[in-house]
Amino acid sequence: MTYRIECVLEIGNHLGEGPLWDVEEGKLFWVDGTGRRVGEPSLWQYDPRTGNTRHWSVDHDVGAMALRRQGGAVLALDQGFFLFDFQSEQLDLIAEIDTDIPRSRLNDGKVDRRGRFFAGAMDDKEEAKICGLWRLDPDLTVVKVDDGIICSNGPCWSPDDKTFYFADTFQQVMWSYDYDIESGAISNKREFASSREEPGFYDGSTVDEEGCIWNAMVIGGELIRYTPDGEVERRIGMPVRNITSVNFGGPNLDDIYVTSMARVSHPATHEHFAKQNQPQFAAGSLFRITGLGIRGIEEPRFAG
Repeated sequence: MTYRIECVLEIGNHLGEGPLWDVEEGKLFWVDGTGRRVGEPSLWQYDPRTGNTRHWSVDHDVGAMALRRQGGAVLALDQGFFLFDFQSEQLDLIAEIDTDIPRSRLNDGKVDRRGRFFAGAMDDKEEAKICGLWRLDPDLTVVKVDDGIICSNGPCWSPDDKTFYFADTFQQVMWSYDYDIESGAISNKREFASSREEPGFYDGSTVDEEGCIWNAMVIGGELIRYTPDGEVERRIGMPVRNITSVNFGGPNLDDIYVTSMARVSHPATHEHFAKQNQPQFAAGSLFRITGLGIRGIEEPRFAG
C-alpha cells in the first residue's frame, strides 16, 4: 500500500512529545517537553483544517498532557501532577512527586478508558533506576504502581483493556502487564520486546484498533509496528532520526502524527546518543503519515 510522509509544521521543537488527537474539536495537541529551557512554548495545538497553531507556555518541563472531560488539561510536569486551564493559563498543583529525588521528573503519560492518568518519571541524567510509574485517579488520588525505572515511555493499552504496555528507554525493554480495568491495577510484568539489537531506543507508543503497538524509535528514526505477540510487523523510516512519539488522528483516526526533537545535548554519561553539534535538517518538526489504511483508537479524557 502506498503511503505518504509529510512535514506538517517545521517548528524546531526542542523536545516535541505526546501527540494527542482531540476527537471533539478535530485538533492535535502535543508538548515541547523542554521547550521552556530555550525560551519556547511548552504546549501546542494544530488545526489541520485551517493550518493554524496555538501555543501556551508553562514554567516547567512537561512530560505529558491529557485533556479533561470537564475542560482544560491534566499535565505531568517535572515536579508532579497539575491541572491547566487553556483560557486563563492557570496551573493548579494536584500532587508533587519524588520530592526527595531531585533528578526525578515526570515524563510520558496517557489515560486509560476509565479516565485514569498514568505517567512515569525519568532520571534527568538518564542513568539510574530511581524513578516510578504513577496512576492519578479521577478523585485526584496518586498511586505508585511500579518502580526501578530510568526513563518512562510509551504507556498504552490493548483494545480489550486487558494488557498494559510500558517501556524504559535506557533499560531497552518494552514490558507488558496484565491490566485490571476495574481497579487500574497492573500485574504479571514480563518482557514484550527489546531494543537491544536496534539502532534506536523506545520512545512514545500507541495502539491501533487491530491491537498492534506502534513505537517511535528515537535515534533510530523508525516507527516500528509490533503485533500483539511482540513480533515486528513493519518498519517505517522517518525523515529525521530523533522521532519521539506517535499517535493516530484525523476525522477517521487513520492519519499518523509523529513528533520529533531538535535537542542535541544530553546530560548522561552513557554513550547512547552520538554527540551532535546541531540538529538534523527538519529536526523538531511535526510529521504526518497518510495512506496506510490503519485506524487508531480514540484517546480517552481524564475523568478528574
